[in-house]
Amino acid sequence: MTALSAYGDALRPSPSRSSAQTEIVMPFTQGIKGHSSVHEHVTREQIARHVAALKGCPFMKEVPQPLWTRRTYLVPSDTLVASTAQRLGLLGEDDLFGGVVPHAFVATKAITHPLVSATAAAPQGWSEAFSRRVGAAVLPGYTAFSSRDAQEAGEQLLALGPVRVKPVGETGGRGQTVVPDTRALSACLAALGKAALVEQGIVLEHNLSQVDTLSVGQVRVAGILASYHGRQRLTQNNTGAMAYGGSDLTVVRGDFHALLSTLPPGPVRKAVDQALAYDAAVRECFPGFFASRINYDVAQGIAADGRWCSGVLEQSWRIGGATGAEVAALEAFHADRSLRSVQASCVETYGRFEPLPAAATEYFRGEDPEVGLLTKYALVHRDGHAA
Repeated sequence: MTALSAYGDALRPSPSRSSAQTEIVMPFTQGIKGHSSVHEHVTREQIARHVAALKGCPFMKEVPQPLWTRRTYLVPSDTLVASTAQRLGLLGEDDLFGGVVPHAFVATKAITHPLVSATAAAPQGWSEAFSRRVGAAVLPGYTAFSSRDAQEAGEQLLALGPVRVKPVGETGGRGQTVVPDTRALSACLAALGKAALVEQGIVLEHNLSQVDTLSVGQVRVAGILASYHGRQRLTQNNTGAMAYGGSDLTVVRGDFHALLSTLPPGPVRKAVDQALAYDAAVRECFPGFFASRINYDVAQGIAADGRWCSGVLEQSWRIGGATGAEVAALEAFHADRSLRSVQASCVETYGRFEPLPAAATEYFRGEDPEVGLLTKYALVHRDGHAA
């Protein structure tokens, strides 16, 4: 494997992987997105430190020359493309906290919806079979890689009601626009520009109201497998806009079957079933995919015709907003092998610094140049009380 600095600079090749090698854990900034803000960089470093403690091995920001022969477990800033993973010697989910995809677009919202026609533009590696497999698990929508296809797709969807236009690489709802008619659609697409559409694509999706966003996911670190469902919270950021405020998770020890066994029929069970259908389709339609951290956001709300709808919005195979809570749950399972489930939360608050709960694990507390004053922490609850 190639040893790397925290910023992705290659140092020199090391011998092939061996389970006998002493392992170290290291953050790594490279992937689909590439850029990370100060609070994301600091949070990832803290997550990597906690992962190292779980694995019982050293944490390092970068690999010094005397340790080049050690086996390195990476905590990347984003999902990695297979060509990069192969260069780094990442062979499977035990080699990183995150995931690996065969093509860059597979890590984005683009795969969630079909193309508008058989002649529509598509990137190399596009899978028509995937959209057929997940049709019942997602909201009505299309993905487009040209202005013409996006306009056609939007016009078809407008027959159902307002359309949400979503850049495929943004997170947390950033850059999204709801258009009510064809005129607004054309203006929105013109503002995006043809180059961006061709390079990354755009998602056009039926817009819901009264939306509840659920998260379904799974993490595997140091031989501990945990699966969860949860809900996201919104908060006001430093500009007064609504932003991600954290997640509250119900985490069980074991795979998705263990999670399903705890759920009666209802909206949460529906969300988990849809996420599992999406996950299974990814593994079947995109060979070479693997991940130790998976997360699917599921939107449930009211369609324009008044019907209740549920569907997977997007996937995340990298460190994410809920990862602080995920790691807190893993630490609880590691500390108590008899523990079968926990409630775990991660919290993001903007503005004035307030005292943290006694049991909280702080991940960031400071002023980020991009978002201002921000505090991020996680904690585990047992029987309704912080553990």
